[in-house]
Amino acid sequence: MSRFPAAATSVFRRLPATLSKPVRARAIEASRTAALLPTTTAAVLALTAVFATHTRLTAQPPAVTTGFLSALELRGIGPAFMSGRIADIAVDPTNRSVWYVATSSSNVWKTENRGTTWTPIFDGYPAYSTGAIAIDPTDSNVIWLGTGENTSQRSVGWGDGVYKSLDGGRSWRNTGLYTSEHIGKILIDPRDPDVVYAAAMGG
Repeated sequence: MSRFPAAATSVFRRLPATLSKPVRARAIEASRTAALLPTTTAAVLALTAVFATHTRLTAQPPAVTTGFLSALELRGIGPAFMSGRIADIAVDPTNRSVWYVATSSSNVWKTENRGTTWTPIFDGYPAYSTGAIAIDPTDSNVIWLGTGENTSQRSVGWGDGVYKSLDGGRSWRNTGLYTSEHIGKILIDPRDPDVVYAAAMGG
């Protein structure tokens, strides 16, 4: 009655002596099913299912040891870091290697070699969040900085107005709009650099 190949039947007879109860049960079930299968291929498929079950039940996960964990190092993978939000970038029109980058929650950074190295230039001032930065088109040492993040969202940093530097960011002076909290954009009139426009959300 059974069409199950003799070789496969022999294998099933040996399985119960070496496997755990769950695998034995799977083997018996597979042997009964296989007995009704018309081809050798189908029988082999049934055997494959048994061995797969055995592998899943007997495989042991690697031990987590001190040596195993010592190979792992903490590293920034972003973009969850708050300081990763870049608010504005200004490039010196007379020296393209000099950039100023205003960030939403880590102040202002300057590079003099097109981004190879960076220097923080606003750490000693009350506002940590910045939203806009602009370079005077007639004098690249004059930098205008708007504090307060320029994008309102569920987490947002605020500032204390507009700052001006006369020495390329080495020192700054607050020029007003103290309670504005967020400066979204600064524009300098190219015809008269003493005329400066600041887009502010508040006072």
